[in-house]
Amino acid sequence: MYMTILTKIRQERSSKMVELLEDDYGVRTWEPRLNSLEELVFTVLSQNTSDINTYRSYDKLTEVFASWDDVMNANEDDVELAIRVGGLSKIKAPRIQAILKEIFHRNGKLDIESLKLLPVLDSLKWLLSLPGVGRKTASCVLLFSFHMAAFPVDTHVFRVSKRLELFDEGISADKAHEILESLIPSDKYYQTHMDLIEHGRRVCFARNPICGECKLSTICPSSSA
Repeated sequence: MYMTILTKIRQERSSKMVELLEDDYGVRTWEPRLNSLEELVFTVLSQNTSDINTYRSYDKLTEVFASWDDVMNANEDDVELAIRVGGLSKIKAPRIQAILKEIFHRNGKLDIESLKLLPVLDSLKWLLSLPGVGRKTASCVLLFSFHMAAFPVDTHVFRVSKRLELFDEGISADKAHEILESLIPSDKYYQTHMDLIEHGRRVCFARNPICGECKLSTICPSSSA
């Protein structure tokens, strides 16, 4: 009985969250950011770093290497040097090369566009089976490149959702993907994902959130407003 009531509360709160955020930030139109392979590499580079350093490392990588085949076949040290500005380059360089090699091994070419023809769960499973690819990375590829029903949970999405108590304390980011996908309508995944990121950057900071200016304060159990 308790869980049924709690689930209903979370469903109502998440529905209101989607509505309030869209009213605040406006309706968004989906457009592919990069092709699927580019998005995959870009998202790997984004792990544990800032947006600006992600773009810097991605731009430098594509400036140094003329093609993804060149990245795959390059000396690891050269790849590491190219992406060093993004941080954790000694981890990300071999990870990117391992991903590219596995894709080439499976498909005979560096192309994963065929994933858009598969059911979402099959595409997700395929991406998750690549070395070093987690739920957020896989979901970003599906949402941003194919507009498929996947909801990535990055640090901003996780923080805001946690403060709204849309899941239990101690829930991992991976588990949060499943919970939020069950709470948010699939046709609102892109809109709400982008809204939560913007809200986390503008208002719901990790430290000292501006609760007095937060449009979600009326439904947020963590609000000090």
